[in-house]
Amino acid sequence: MLFLLIVSVLILIAFLVVLPPLWRKRPIATADLNQRNIDIARQRLTELKEQLQAGSLTQELYNEQLVELEQALSDDLDISRIGSLPIATLPPSMAVESHVKSSSSQGRWMAGVLILAIPLVAGSLYWSLGSYRSLSQVEPAAVPMDAESAASLQEQSRQLEEMSKMVEGLAERLKKQPDDALGWTMLGRSYKYLQQNDKAVLAFEHAYKLIGDQPEIMLLYADALAFVNDQQLAGKPAELVFKALAIEPENVTGLWLGGMAKAQAGEFVEAMGLWKKLEAILPPGSEAEQEIQGLMAKLATQIPEGVAQAESKLTQLAHAASVKVLVSLAPELQKSASPADTVFIYAQALSGPKMPLAIVRKQVSELPITVELTDALAMTPTMKLSTFAQVKLLARISKSGNAMQQPGDLIGVIEQVVLTDQATQKIVINSAIK
Repeated sequence: MLFLLIVSVLILIAFLVVLPPLWRKRPIATADLNQRNIDIARQRLTELKEQLQAGSLTQELYNEQLVELEQALSDDLDISRIGSLPIATLPPSMAVESHVKSSSSQGRWMAGVLILAIPLVAGSLYWSLGSYRSLSQVEPAAVPMDAESAASLQEQSRQLEEMSKMVEGLAERLKKQPDDALGWTMLGRSYKYLQQNDKAVLAFEHAYKLIGDQPEIMLLYADALAFVNDQQLAGKPAELVFKALAIEPENVTGLWLGGMAKAQAGEFVEAMGLWKKLEAILPPGSEAEQEIQGLMAKLATQIPEGVAQAESKLTQLAHAASVKVLVSLAPELQKSASPADTVFIYAQALSGPKMPLAIVRKQVSELPITVELTDALAMTPTMKLSTFAQVKLLARISKSGNAMQQPGDLIGVIEQVVLTDQATQKIVINSAIK
């Protein structure tokens, strides 16, 4: 009903604007113009008569110009019957009154047509194109786009289209060169940028198989897997993240994802510890620092005992399940290792999976070195030092930098260590893997 009332008022307003000018007679200005044309014609007629009497015009020329004069006046007044009447006998107001009556009748006829046409045309158009239900739907107001924004949007669309073509070309090339690890990594990054996460996972999987345990590719792979799993890091993504953190404990992306994985698993204290470590690395006052502080503030509400108690608990857990290790290289193997070679120092369970319970990555140039293995260095939430009473300690020099053991690596082992023993464990790297 409200809609019909609004439409009726609008149509009435339209009639009030359009109909009055059509219904009344022409303005006086039009009549004055017509009268002026008649006066000019009368004056010209007088001049023709004078010229005829003076002998400057023949009767034949006089008659021709008189016909032309009457025809011109007829055209000016738009009255066809003037041409048949002598201008001299034409009453001064006759042409004007005739023109006004004709215009008045035409306007009134047009007004009647509009009274019927406007509602019918408006109603039929609305019936075919409109919907009264739209009145009950609240839509956001459209924001007009200026020329600069439109140009920027077109440029972005063009660049995105060009990038899609380049990515397709790269994917075709990698089908012929499947051993190009850098190409697979680039393809995965490109798919991730284009938000084609399923394809990004496959590309990063190829790269990971070729590159091995390299933190950057492991974290890219984990992040892509999380996106296709509704941003959940449980399972393989978390395994990759903590494996990368074991190699690079201060990796910013690894600490971010690791904290997220711990928080999703309900291990809020451990998540707080990882994000605290990340906060200390980030530039002070940066957006990233502010964001991580906001996340920690939300996380604190999930810890019943509060932040201070959580930090204390985290410290106690780390010391309760930790072991100090002093690693050195045997003198007879000094020439077999390069200062830039990678040193992995880690703990394993005495039986079962060989995945490190805690791992640290260093270089030969830093030997001898003392490190502390704790739960914070665990690769997965379910495999960490605190879940075992005894562990095996290893230190291995990898020339390739690969976390997987390979022939030619140099290694030192302590077969069994009780975690309650707080003494520093000494490992000497003194043999080569064959």
